[in-house]
Amino acid sequence: MSGANNTRLGVNVDHVATVRQARVARIPDPVEAAFLAEAAGCDGITIHLREDRRHIQERDLHILRRTVKTRLNLEMASTQEMVKIALDVKPDVITLVPERREELTTEGGLEVAMNMEYLKKVIRLLKDAEIRTSLFVDPDLEQVKASHRVGADIIEIHTGKFADAKTREEAEKEFEKILNAAKVARKLGIEVAAGHGLDYRNVKAITDIPEIQEVNIGHSIVARAVLVGMERAVREMRMAMRGIS
Repeated sequence: MSGANNTRLGVNVDHVATVRQARVARIPDPVEAAFLAEAAGCDGITIHLREDRRHIQERDLHILRRTVKTRLNLEMASTQEMVKIALDVKPDVITLVPERREELTTEGGLEVAMNMEYLKKVIRLLKDAEIRTSLFVDPDLEQVKASHRVGADIIEIHTGKFADAKTREEAEKEFEKILNAAKVARKLGIEVAAGHGLDYRNVKAITDIPEIQEVNIGHSIVARAVLVGMERAVREMRMAMRGIS
């Protein structure tokens, strides 16, 4: 089991690339951001190579594959193009996510139960290449069980509704869904991660769930890093995960 003191922290550097692409410039470089995040003690780097290449570029992926010392987690849609890139680059983990071009960020989890045969084929290809596969899913027991049936090594529970809750009652309701999904996944032998909307204020509630072994956090760390630097922002998130203010 995990818990607040040893939950892994994956840092998503997509939004460093978002700032760069706003000017189609060379800086800030997500590769440099990843280096600083690792220097500050994170356990992995996460990037999302989107079909429209709005932030992370293939150049970033290829360099990060060579330079990341911890673990590289590539989020991507389960398209033929992306699977081909994954099989070429071979990141440590692939996280399959839903993707719509009009969305600002990933909205909602992957529909696993309705696409089981296709996802089985994709996961088999990735496993044959010795790439661990994670599915980004809502805290829905049907989706968790379907993730097990298609052969996922990991699920990443979508924590967006919990993070965006407007009332304590709504937050508690969403937290219970996350808790139950994590418990069921671990009973099925699936590794459990969580992410989306987590910040310095709400992360401890999630890392206190023993079944959750990793959190992936991007926007709040990058936003903080704009003000205090990446290394301090990562260290502060580590402290927040432990409940240290």
